[in-house]
Amino acid sequence: MTIPRRIVRFYACEDDSKSQFDANASYYGVLDENQTAQVGASVNLLNYGDIYDASSYKVSATKKKIGKILAPIDVANIFCIGLNYKFHASESQMALPKNPVIFSKPTTSVCAHNEDIILPKSVIKGTDANNPGECDYEVELVIIIGKQCKNVSEQDALQYVFGYTVANDVSARQWQLDKEKSGGQWIRGKSFDTFCPLGPCVLLQAAANVDAQNLNLYCKLNGKTVQNSNTKEMIFGITKLVSFISQSTTLLPGTIILSGTPDGVGFARKPPLWLKNGDNVVVGVEGIGELVNDVKDEYNNKL
Repeated sequence: MTIPRRIVRFYACEDDSKSQFDANASYYGVLDENQTAQVGASVNLLNYGDIYDASSYKVSATKKKIGKILAPIDVANIFCIGLNYKFHASESQMALPKNPVIFSKPTTSVCAHNEDIILPKSVIKGTDANNPGECDYEVELVIIIGKQCKNVSEQDALQYVFGYTVANDVSARQWQLDKEKSGGQWIRGKSFDTFCPLGPCVLLQAAANVDAQNLNLYCKLNGKTVQNSNTKEMIFGITKLVSFISQSTTLLPGTIILSGTPDGVGFARKPPLWLKNGDNVVVGVEGIGELVNDVKDEYNNKL
């Protein structure tokens, strides 16, 4: 059996208008080689016994239209890696790490493709020159764990990887970096609701010729490219990250690892470039797809 290369999780359209979808049942569908994961696309359904076991997959002849794209999996835990690209560490004026820098996000921060990133009331909004903002974008390749593991070697690490997707590690920089607000920990500035857009689909590790350690990744803000790099530029690669995090720590199926962002982030620019109400953010990884989210201000939109 040929393992599909990419799968997408979705609610199906109830009609051809794309305006209605059935939220009572979710599906996985198989994307063709050059097919974009988007609302209205027609995909063959994927039948499976265990979504994390590619040997249980059977591609159905039945097709459905995508009505709403969902987060690719039900996330169990979120580990994140800081300063994992040399030039990002440099622009952040921080030393290169000797080991992976680990922090986390709550699962409540996850939002899906085409859902809004909400700038919360508790952060600076970016409304004018005296209120410049603090929320930032970060494109990241995401590693998805598919089998429970602990104390994994680097040589065996990929045996436990289900696949890969894309994330935007949205960050409120004052809550992250101001020690009086953060207590010296990054998690608060990374943990607000909607601060982990995830998707739009999964590139399966079990598919043929998958090398996630050599994929271009980028971020576009309002159509302008602001980050552009390749996963081969990571300081600590995929197998090192899985092995390191798993030491004396159980990784459950559905655990995701945000593997770090390259240079070009907003807070390091002169002047800084902050997310604001009405922005459109696209983060993409070659061979996976583009994750698209609009930005809304919680206060001004009365959310």
